[in-house]
This record gives sequence, C-alpha cells and structure tokens, in this order.
Amino acid sequence: MNREHLIRMANQIGTFFESMPDRTEALEGIATHLKKFWDPRMRHELLQLLEEDGEGVHPIVREALDKHRALMA
Repeated sequence: MNREHLIRMANQIGTFFESMPDRTEALEGIATHLKKFWDPRMRHELLQLLEEDGEGVHPIVREALDKHRALMA
C-alpha cells in the first residue's frame, strides 16, 4: 500500500481519538480500531514504517502502537 496513504489514514484515526478526554482510552481506541478494521498486512506495514523512521505519523498514533503493539499481531 502507498506509504503516504497509510500514514494519512492512521493519522485521521489518531485525530478522531485524540479528542477524547481520557488519553488511555484514546490510545486503546486507536489500537483497537486498527486491529478491527485494518487488514493484517496494513498493520504490519504501518509498524514497519514506525521502525524505519515513522516520519509523518502523528505522535498519538505512534504512542498507541508502542503501548499496544501486541494487539497489532
């Protein structure tokens, strides 16, 4: 999948959940959304992007994936 498109979609999810008052719930919401609605290949590719440099990935998305990496498998 196109790197920019993948990052844009992940950031849109992050922006939605970032408005939640409970940060812990927001981080879990991001990870859960990705697990439920993204194909495993998309999740794997996003995790690879973060390992390489993660440029352009919103900080809340990065934090959610770091905290809930096991959920992404």
